[in-house]
Amino acid sequence: MEELLAGLRAIAETTRLRLLFVLSHGEFNVSELIQILGQSQPRVSRHLKLMAEAGLLSRYKEGSWVLFRLREQARGGALARAIVDLLPASDSLLASDLARLEEIRRQRSEAATDYFRKNAENWEKLRSLHVREEDVEAAMLRLAGWSPLGAYLDLGTGTGRVLKLFSPQAQHAIGVDSSREMLAVARANLDPDRNRNIQVRHGDIYALPFPNASADFITIHQVLHYLDEPIRALTEAARVLKPGGRLMIVDFAPHELEEMRERHAHRRLGIAADHMFGWLERAGLGLDQCEVLPPPSRNGSQGLTVSIWLASRPAQPRALARNRAAAAVAG
Repeated sequence: MEELLAGLRAIAETTRLRLLFVLSHGEFNVSELIQILGQSQPRVSRHLKLMAEAGLLSRYKEGSWVLFRLREQARGGALARAIVDLLPASDSLLASDLARLEEIRRQRSEAATDYFRKNAENWEKLRSLHVREEDVEAAMLRLAGWSPLGAYLDLGTGTGRVLKLFSPQAQHAIGVDSSREMLAVARANLDPDRNRNIQVRHGDIYALPFPNASADFITIHQVLHYLDEPIRALTEAARVLKPGGRLMIVDFAPHELEEMRERHAHRRLGIAADHMFGWLERAGLGLDQCEVLPPPSRNGSQGLTVSIWLASRPAQPRALARNRAAAAVAG
């Protein structure tokens, strides 16, 4: 009862109702909310603080940014969404807020498009060297199965493509990336009306901002070959996985294309199967399945093979050796 009353008291003010309305359309930082509402930073920040403390909003820090959105779960989130549903769509003040919100979205999209335009050449060349993205994604979906995924994390989410791929099966999906530019692209790619269970966060793959045993399913897609210490990333992913939770890794098999180091900043020219087996074992994970997708034939030129590994965090440590042996036979 007290929690509900605290939430109702925190909502009972015009500016806070406007903030709830705006944040029901997605996540925004304080600077953007100031632009939308046309109010001072101290005033907006005070209202946000009160509503966050009352459990109506979720607050995330990304470097110098603080992002807010309606709380996804618990009684506070349910109350916030119920109040938003009661707000009159014809209200002129809310209509003006929505117009300014859409202008900010347009600016985000233009910035993301410009970033893509400047970097598209490298990405398109890289994609032409290996299996079509559609074929890789189909294999990922098949290996993951079609059952609900629960709490889903995509580490090194980039443009958010894989995050969107699995989000329909997830209760909630969060993409993490260390590049704010790529997160801007991901946010521009997400439709807030169709992808309400998706969030993206700035974070370090070596130090994830999530508690132990909090994720049911994790993907790491074309990320490990950039890292100095892949084992650290896998160990951190294992920490976040629940017992019985699954980790899917997609990366290149070993190759000899030195230009990947010189032009695309790859630290490793692919990842060998025995290396992956060893890393997973050290991270306390068992390998369940492995699939290899050969490159397309392009006039006899060398291409890149894509490997997909599906691992899990066993409920019992002794299951590790059995899982590894079974996966080796299946491979």
